[in-house]
Amino acid sequence: MVRVLLRKLATAGIATVAVLGAVLTWDLYNAAPWTRDGSVRVQVANVAPQISGQITELRVVDNQFVHKGDILYVIEPFDFQVALRAYKASLQQKMADRDVKNLQSERRQRLTDLAVSTEEKQTYQANAVQAAAVVDAAQEQVKQAEINLQRTEVRSPVNGYVTNLLLRVGNYAAQGTSNISIVDTDSFWIDGYFEETKLARLCVGDRAEAKLMGYSAPIIGHVATVTRGVSVSNAAAATQGLPNVDPVYTWVRLAQRVPVRIAIDKVPPGVPLVSGLTATVTIRDGRDGESKTLLQRMSADLERSFAGLFGGDPARPGCIPNPS
Repeated sequence: MVRVLLRKLATAGIATVAVLGAVLTWDLYNAAPWTRDGSVRVQVANVAPQISGQITELRVVDNQFVHKGDILYVIEPFDFQVALRAYKASLQQKMADRDVKNLQSERRQRLTDLAVSTEEKQTYQANAVQAAAVVDAAQEQVKQAEINLQRTEVRSPVNGYVTNLLLRVGNYAAQGTSNISIVDTDSFWIDGYFEETKLARLCVGDRAEAKLMGYSAPIIGHVATVTRGVSVSNAAAATQGLPNVDPVYTWVRLAQRVPVRIAIDKVPPGVPLVSGLTATVTIRDGRDGESKTLLQRMSADLERSFAGLFGGDPARPGCIPNPS
């Protein structure tokens, strides 16, 4: 009798564990806010010279870390030095001419109308004004020449790593053409591509954990934004500007993936941030704080998951803000 009871209890226990495991697995893969489709992203500064000239010095190597303001390379400054000296000499000449015309105008203004006509006074006064305007223009030319000379030293606009450096001494740098790329180390973030069925379970500000392939320690961050637009193939215009709608509609519909931007708060020691690395991103519900036990958090997750399955509203209001 006892043996039969034990067998029944064991069978019931195994069945309960199996059902619980199936439910947890279903919740994990169907509704839990996590994805293996994540990647590290970064902003890249494409540096282009503001003047043209031959490169005479290259002060960086590939994958070197540079600080904002560091000199990357130097363009031949001779032509710009000559231009600056020429503009300064021209400025001195025009200032001297302005001073002469000012004195001529002042002398005639002091004379009476019997000695000089009103028209002549006005002419000399206008000449003085014109000379002053010419000096102002020359001063601006000198300022521009000084700036161009400073621009022969091309500097880094950000803190980061020089990447894919192909520049060499002797190359010709063309104005406005990018020739050095710098990975901005202050701009790293992680994009998690979540299925649309899981958006209701995440909220802006929620804690996020991202594990890179090959590293066990997670990167800690939080949900910053949710992308508000994904390309729709059926919206593409075809002949006569009409929508090109695909006539094939499959019975099995795959959930659309929506990019969710994760701001990085803490990077564990030894984990490198490299743009393009694959990450597994898990969102921790902001309402399930440290005060709740594991059992309470699991119960809340299952409750929200089944509410969404059977037509309830698992969404957390106000989590993804809309414009008022």
